[in-house]
Amino acid sequence: MEFLDVLKALGDENRIRIINLLRQEALCVCELEVILNLSQSNASRHVTKLKNAKLIIGEKKAQWIYYRLDRNILEKFSFLNALFHEDLTRLQQCQADLLQLKKHKESGIGCEELTENKTMRL
Repeated sequence: MEFLDVLKALGDENRIRIINLLRQEALCVCELEVILNLSQSNASRHVTKLKNAKLIIGEKKAQWIYYRLDRNILEKFSFLNALFHEDLTRLQQCQADLLQLKKHKESGIGCEELTENKTMRL
């Protein structure tokens, strides 16, 4: 049941944090790792759960897949719009994550550099 899958997928803080970032722009797993300070396996596992619940979709560019929020799910389940656009902005951790996203984008560091240097942090 798709509705329950969506609710289950949102039942984890890291997945909420990922949604918060992906509602801003498309990001790859290596960027999510750095911004959220997650291991590659942890970030990938959460992305897979969000993708399986059809909350996010990916687009392959070169060797990376960039994920973004699936707008179709927002149309299908209207309560998600209020949750994502109003409630997430109130969460302190989500605000901090958006600051990390801004720092990451300002750094100009791309996926190639992140992949080469796994120890790189913001």
